[in-house]
Amino acid sequence: MSDERLVNIETKLAHQDHLMIELNDVITNQQDRIMKLEELCSSLVERVRSIGDSMPGEASQEDPPPHY
Repeated sequence: MSDERLVNIETKLAHQDHLMIELNDVITNQQDRIMKLEELCSSLVERVRSIGDSMPGEASQEDPPPHY
């Protein structure tokens, strides 16, 4: 194998290693954002439920239907 060919292979490998590190960083950042968004969504769901529970509802003021 010629020296030039070996240098080309090593250069490509170095670029691939660098690209893999960059992609890993992107994936890690995306995972962090996803986790924060999931926490925010859960918090919002709980808030909406608590608001719904605290509001007087028309259905709770009505008598149940006769088949109950």
